[in-house]
Amino acid sequence: MARAHLHVVRRDNVNGAWAKSRRQRAVPLDFLVVPAFDGYEFERLAVPRAANSDFLLVNLFREPVGAPMPPDAINAMVTAAGRRAGLDRPVTPHQLRHAFGSNLVDAGGTIDEVQELLGHASLSSTEVYIHPDPGRLRTAVDRVPARPSLPRRCDERGPGPRRRTDGGAV
Repeated sequence: MARAHLHVVRRDNVNGAWAKSRRQRAVPLDFLVVPAFDGYEFERLAVPRAANSDFLLVNLFREPVGAPMPPDAINAMVTAAGRRAGLDRPVTPHQLRHAFGSNLVDAGGTIDEVQELLGHASLSSTEVYIHPDPGRLRTAVDRVPARPSLPRRCDERGPGPRRRTDGGAV
């Protein structure tokens, strides 16, 4: 994959975190994530016990330094960032995942793109991540022509029930 991306690989992790999908994939990163990660990486390189870890997020300030961050520490970090940003309610990484799926669709992304980026095998798993923006729903209704064409009828009485060749209703 060209440009900035993240490799997702399922493996046994000492921190208890794991990717649900068994297949490896590359996830593209956007222009906001790259400089934020660069800043983190510079901090990480300054911590000798953390510099050589191949985990994405490692402990830099609490023991065991250099070990992969446990999921509860990541949740706490995201919640604290939300508080510092002045959000009304706590935010979790999973809520950010839902927001990403919805924002991608609101920006014109397709459900199969959301499916791939979230790593879902099934579209039904992806559908629960899509929360349509009310403005987008309004726009969808506004796209319907003011004078829609009506479907043609088979005869004046309407189409009526279709019949099978053996005489039973379809």
